[in-house]
Amino acid sequence: MTRALFVLAVAAVACVPATVWTQDARYPITIIAPGKGPFTFPAGYQTPWEKIEIRVTEKMSPNLFVLHGSQGLDPTHPDGSGGRVMVLFGPDGILMVDTQNRQVAEQTLKAIRSFTDAPFRVLVNTHIHSDHTGANAFFAKQGALIYAQENLRNEMLRPPPRGNGQPAPAPEMAAVPIATYSYNPATRGQPAVTFNMNGETVDFIPMMPSHTAGDTIVRFRNANVIYIEDFYRNFGYPFADQANGGSVRGMLDAVDLIQELADPATTLVPGHGTLVKKGDLLPYRQMIMDVMARVKTLRDQGKSLQEVLAANLTAPYDKTTLGDTQQSKDRFITEAYDEARDFPPVVDGKRTMPRRQ
Repeated sequence: MTRALFVLAVAAVACVPATVWTQDARYPITIIAPGKGPFTFPAGYQTPWEKIEIRVTEKMSPNLFVLHGSQGLDPTHPDGSGGRVMVLFGPDGILMVDTQNRQVAEQTLKAIRSFTDAPFRVLVNTHIHSDHTGANAFFAKQGALIYAQENLRNEMLRPPPRGNGQPAPAPEMAAVPIATYSYNPATRGQPAVTFNMNGETVDFIPMMPSHTAGDTIVRFRNANVIYIEDFYRNFGYPFADQANGGSVRGMLDAVDLIQELADPATTLVPGHGTLVKKGDLLPYRQMIMDVMARVKTLRDQGKSLQEVLAANLTAPYDKTTLGDTQQSKDRFITEAYDEARDFPPVVDGKRTMPRRQ
């Protein structure tokens, strides 16, 4: 990030409009709830992107909306295709959180234009996954300046190899954040960037390596809403992207920080699943702790990964976990198994987890 770009961006959106929204008891309003499933897809199924609609699914305040995709069409996220997008809009322009999949960029823009014709000003990425950053280049061309953690930018600049010996693709420079910040343990929980826009105060709070090494949560102070992205989910089991510096234990640290930042009335918006309150994080945390302890006990007894997977350690939680596919369970247990063996320290803001061959 150049200093000049940062100063220009802040100056452009830092004015506070005359009307300031405060938390309203009518909100949040859920318009379209995520699907509950169960969802099944035939062998060889390909997501029909042209059929996916992006719609306003929740209203968090009079000018803070949530967008999400169709249910039952995307096997990666069947409860609501892709990741959630948040849009703050008004006379100061649009502040957007994440961009959905590249394939539905036009549908996302159409949904936004159904409630505002304001110019795009600011875009923040909560983490690197394509269902949250896929349409970055598209919305940058609409005028949005992209913010993210420095680790996320670095990952985008160095895409992973395609596999089968094929070299990594060249980075899509229009999609790469140009305004960056980093997580600092000494300022844990403090915003790296704050915008005053459209009667709202918005904080970009960098997170410790948790879901990935480049996570950010976004707090809307007046609406009392925090977008907590993907370190918490209540559709399927936890996913720590160890290839991108995430870890299950890091996600526990993230849950603990949210407990400090939220009050009982704060609405927490995960990237997937339903809206929650801080109290909902406690059983999630306890489930992770319990499963990890069981995995460690078996690993310490010399059990192989296959033996640990066969032990069905998530059984006590399956009935209350929507979207508990075998793939979701096995991924979670495998991550816990790997962390029981090797958990490297954070160096330069990133924990380099061992790569499973």
